[in-house]
Amino acid sequence: MHIAIIAHDGTKDRLRGFISANLEAIKKLTITCTKSTSKIVSEFDLKVNSVESGPLGGDAQIAAKIVTKEIEAVIFLRDPLGKHPHEPDINMLLRLCDVYQVPLATNFKTATILLNYLKEKS
Repeated sequence: MHIAIIAHDGTKDRLRGFISANLEAIKKLTITCTKSTSKIVSEFDLKVNSVESGPLGGDAQIAAKIVTKEIEAVIFLRDPLGKHPHEPDINMLLRLCDVYQVPLATNFKTATILLNYLKEKS
């Protein structure tokens, strides 16, 4: 199963704890991350495919992988209170998850539910 993990700056500190708590499930997955998120995920000795950071087109790169059915699920830990200059790219990525019926988690609780779903599916 190939998933994308993206985390806005306001959620990156909590991302480490999330990965640590879910490491067994995550290490069975193929992972693509935006550049700064990949640095955190790599700290856990996980193999990560990295794309550009979100503002430099990383969200669009992941969206393209959704269209080609390369990515099968997305964990996008958004900071709902932060300003994001690349908001149109974010919205496009979220919309494509809906268009292509790709499971999407946008906070830590739904990310946990998504990982549990993926464990059952495999």
